[in-house]
Amino acid sequence: MAPNLSLPSRLREGSGVGIRPVMDGQFQPRDTPRAKQLRNGATPAERILWRCLSGRKLGGWKFSRQMPVGPYFVDFLCREANLIIELDGYSHDMRQAYDQRRDHWLAENRFRVLHFTNDDVMANIEGVVRKIERSLALLPTPNPSRKREGNK
Repeated sequence: MAPNLSLPSRLREGSGVGIRPVMDGQFQPRDTPRAKQLRNGATPAERILWRCLSGRKLGGWKFSRQMPVGPYFVDFLCREANLIIELDGYSHDMRQAYDQRRDHWLAENRFRVLHFTNDDVMANIEGVVRKIERSLALLPTPNPSRKREGNK
């Protein structure tokens, strides 16, 4: 049987650069080595926030980190909610222009982006998590994943 080569509707609208066809409903990262490199080089703030987001700890929502979305890599992605969380380390004119282009592309493709600074996470992780929870509270709770049936 041929794989399903259609893209999700929210990705069809953009340039589609870097997105592989969807097979069996799963996103296929375009650059696994780069994503792994980014995960291994995570900042202390990214590691702290990841401990709060991983394992569906936030209301059952599944987050992934350093994921390719279109032509960009995002820090944290909740696909079910089309929510992206970005941690900004420093402010520089060239970086701000890049961030604006990326945020514009993501918004055009129906993603919501929350920005926090590394300092926000380091000084007030509880406040950061509350803001993420408030953003997710506007959406229906995700369905829990089914337990696999196997031999007993």
